[in-house]
Amino acid sequence: EEFRQRMLKEYHRFWNEERLARARSQNLDREQVITLASIVQKETARADERPRVAGVYLNRLRKNILLQADPTVIYAIKKHTGDFDTIIKRVLYKDLEIDSPYNTYKYAGLPPGPIAMPDISSIDAVLAPEKHDYYYFVANINQPGYHKFSKTLSQHNANKQEYVRWLNDQKIHR
Repeated sequence: EEFRQRMLKEYHRFWNEERLARARSQNLDREQVITLASIVQKETARADERPRVAGVYLNRLRKNILLQADPTVIYAIKKHTGDFDTIIKRVLYKDLEIDSPYNTYKYAGLPPGPIAMPDISSIDAVLAPEKHDYYYFVANINQPGYHKFSKTLSQHNANKQEYVRWLNDQKIHR
Protein backbone atom coordinates (compact mmCIF):
# COMPACT_ATOMS: atom_id res chain seq x y z
CA GLU A 1 0.00 0.00 0.00
CA GLU A 2 2.84 2.38 0.89
CA PHE A 3 4.67 1.63 -2.37
CA ARG A 4 1.49 2.16 -4.41
CA GLN A 5 0.90 5.52 -2.72
CA ARG A 6 4.50 6.57 -3.41
CA MET A 7 4.20 5.63 -7.09
CA LEU A 8 0.94 7.55 -7.40
CA LYS A 9 2.53 10.59 -5.77
CA GLU A 10 5.49 10.44 -8.21
CA TYR A 11 3.11 10.00 -11.15
CA HIS A 12 1.23 13.17 -10.22
CA ARG A 13 4.46 15.03 -9.60
CA PHE A 14 5.79 14.02 -13.02
CA TRP A 15 2.56 14.92 -14.84
CA ASN A 16 2.60 18.51 -13.61
CA GLU A 17 0.57 21.26 -15.26
CA GLU A 18 3.43 22.20 -17.62
CA ARG A 19 3.74 18.66 -19.01
CA LEU A 20 -0.05 18.31 -19.26
CA ALA A 21 -0.24 21.62 -21.16
CA ARG A 22 2.51 20.47 -23.54
CA ALA A 23 0.65 17.22 -24.15
CA ARG A 24 -2.52 19.16 -24.95
CA SER A 25 -0.56 21.40 -27.32
CA GLN A 26 0.41 18.25 -29.27
CA ASN A 27 -3.24 17.03 -29.18
CA LEU A 28 -2.16 14.02 -27.14
CA ASP A 29 -3.24 12.62 -23.80
CA ARG A 30 -0.82 11.12 -21.28
CA GLU A 31 -1.18 7.58 -22.61
CA GLN A 32 -0.59 8.72 -26.19
CA VAL A 33 2.50 10.68 -25.10
CA ILE A 34 3.92 7.56 -23.44
CA THR A 35 3.10 5.40 -26.48
CA LEU A 36 4.78 7.81 -28.90
CA ALA A 37 7.72 8.29 -26.51
CA SER A 38 8.22 4.51 -26.45
CA ILE A 39 8.52 4.51 -30.25
CA VAL A 40 10.97 7.44 -30.14
CA GLN A 41 12.95 5.62 -27.43
CA LYS A 42 13.29 2.49 -29.56
CA GLU A 43 13.97 4.46 -32.74
CA THR A 44 17.08 6.24 -31.47
CA ALA A 45 19.41 5.73 -28.55
CA ARG A 46 20.70 9.26 -29.11
CA ALA A 47 18.89 11.52 -26.64
CA ASP A 48 19.94 14.63 -28.60
CA GLU A 49 18.15 13.28 -31.69
CA ARG A 50 14.89 12.35 -29.96
CA PRO A 51 13.16 15.76 -30.34
CA ARG A 52 13.80 15.61 -34.11
CA VAL A 53 12.46 12.03 -34.36
CA ALA A 54 9.43 13.00 -32.27
CA GLY A 55 8.87 15.94 -34.63
CA VAL A 56 8.81 13.59 -37.63
CA TYR A 57 6.21 11.33 -36.04
CA LEU A 58 4.08 14.27 -34.93
CA ASN A 59 4.26 15.74 -38.46
CA ARG A 60 3.07 12.39 -39.84
CA LEU A 61 0.25 12.13 -37.30
CA ARG A 62 -0.95 15.65 -38.12
CA LYS A 63 -1.11 14.80 -41.84
CA ASN A 64 -2.70 11.37 -41.24
CA ILE A 65 0.34 9.65 -42.75
CA LEU A 66 1.12 6.16 -41.50
CA LEU A 67 3.89 6.29 -38.89
CA GLN A 68 5.76 3.41 -40.55
CA ALA A 69 7.93 2.95 -37.47
CA ASP A 70 10.19 -0.09 -37.66
CA PRO A 71 10.28 -0.49 -33.85
CA THR A 72 6.52 -1.08 -33.81
CA VAL A 73 6.89 -3.84 -36.40
CA ILE A 74 9.69 -5.42 -34.37
CA TYR A 75 7.44 -5.29 -31.30
CA ALA A 76 4.56 -6.84 -33.27
CA ILE A 77 6.81 -9.70 -34.41
CA LYS A 78 8.03 -10.35 -30.87
CA LYS A 79 4.50 -10.16 -29.47
CA HIS A 80 3.24 -12.54 -32.18
CA THR A 81 5.99 -15.10 -31.56
CA GLY A 82 6.07 -14.58 -27.79
CA ASP A 83 9.87 -14.29 -28.01
CA PHE A 84 10.91 -10.88 -26.73
CA ASP A 85 14.58 -11.91 -26.57
CA THR A 86 14.96 -12.18 -30.36
CA ILE A 87 17.34 -9.62 -31.83
CA ILE A 88 16.07 -8.14 -35.08
CA LYS A 89 18.54 -5.84 -36.82
CA ARG A 90 16.66 -5.60 -40.09
CA VAL A 91 12.96 -5.30 -40.81
CA LEU A 92 12.02 -7.21 -43.95
CA TYR A 93 9.24 -6.38 -46.41
CA LYS A 94 7.39 -9.54 -45.36
CA ASP A 95 7.43 -8.25 -41.76
CA LEU A 96 5.39 -5.23 -42.85
CA GLU A 97 2.47 -7.57 -43.60
CA ILE A 98 2.05 -8.86 -40.04
CA ASP A 99 -1.51 -8.28 -38.91
CA SER A 100 -1.15 -6.50 -35.60
CA PRO A 101 -2.50 -3.23 -34.26
CA TYR A 102 1.16 -2.48 -33.44
CA ASN A 103 2.11 -2.59 -37.13
CA THR A 104 2.22 1.09 -38.00
CA TYR A 105 2.91 0.23 -41.63
CA LYS A 106 -0.58 -1.25 -41.79
CA TYR A 107 -2.61 0.69 -39.25
CA ALA A 108 -2.89 4.47 -38.98
CA GLY A 109 -2.21 6.45 -35.86
CA LEU A 110 -0.56 5.31 -32.70
CA PRO A 111 -0.52 1.66 -31.67
CA PRO A 112 -2.80 0.65 -28.77
CA GLY A 113 -0.08 1.08 -26.17
CA PRO A 114 3.63 1.53 -25.54
CA ILE A 115 6.20 -0.83 -27.07
CA ALA A 116 8.78 -0.15 -24.34
CA MET A 117 9.29 1.86 -21.17
CA PRO A 118 10.39 5.31 -22.36
CA ASP A 119 12.74 7.39 -20.29
CA ILE A 120 12.17 11.04 -19.46
CA SER A 121 14.24 12.28 -22.43
CA SER A 122 11.89 10.46 -24.83
CA ILE A 123 8.77 11.71 -23.06
CA ASP A 124 10.07 15.27 -23.03
CA ALA A 125 11.02 14.94 -26.73
CA VAL A 126 7.37 14.24 -27.53
CA LEU A 127 6.24 17.10 -25.29
CA ALA A 128 8.80 19.54 -26.78
CA PRO A 129 9.54 18.23 -30.29
CA GLU A 130 11.78 19.93 -32.78
CA LYS A 131 9.72 21.94 -35.26
CA HIS A 132 10.67 21.16 -38.85
CA ASP A 133 9.33 19.91 -42.20
CA TYR A 134 10.80 16.41 -42.06
CA TYR A 135 8.53 13.44 -42.75
CA TYR A 136 11.11 10.69 -43.27
CA PHE A 137 14.30 9.34 -41.78
CA VAL A 138 16.62 6.37 -42.11
CA ALA A 139 19.75 5.25 -40.28
CA ASN A 140 22.84 7.28 -41.14
CA ILE A 141 25.69 4.93 -42.08
CA ASN A 142 28.24 7.74 -41.62
CA GLN A 143 27.11 8.59 -38.08
CA PRO A 144 26.29 5.39 -36.19
CA GLY A 145 23.26 5.78 -33.97
CA TYR A 146 21.97 8.80 -35.87
CA HIS A 147 19.61 9.21 -38.80
CA LYS A 148 19.37 11.09 -42.08
CA PHE A 149 16.20 13.17 -42.26
CA SER A 150 14.37 14.21 -45.39
CA LYS A 151 11.38 16.28 -46.39
CA THR A 152 10.52 14.41 -49.58
CA LEU A 153 9.89 10.77 -50.38
CA SER A 154 12.35 10.88 -53.28
CA GLN A 155 15.18 12.07 -50.99
CA HIS A 156 14.19 9.47 -48.41
CA ASN A 157 14.26 6.71 -51.02
CA ALA A 158 17.78 7.73 -52.07
CA ASN A 159 18.90 7.67 -48.41
CA LYS A 160 17.17 4.33 -47.92
CA GLN A 161 18.93 2.79 -50.94
CA GLU A 162 22.28 3.83 -49.48
CA TYR A 163 21.34 2.22 -46.15
CA VAL A 164 20.10 -1.02 -47.76
CA ARG A 165 23.36 -1.30 -49.74
CA TRP A 166 25.28 -0.87 -46.51
CA LEU A 167 23.18 -3.56 -44.76
CA ASN A 168 23.81 -5.95 -47.64
CA ASP A 169 27.55 -5.19 -47.61
CA GLN A 170 27.60 -5.89 -43.86
CA LYS A 171 25.68 -9.15 -44.50
CA ILE A 172 22.94 -8.08 -42.11
CA HIS A 173 19.97 -10.10 -43.32
CA ARG A 174 17.94 -10.19 -40.10
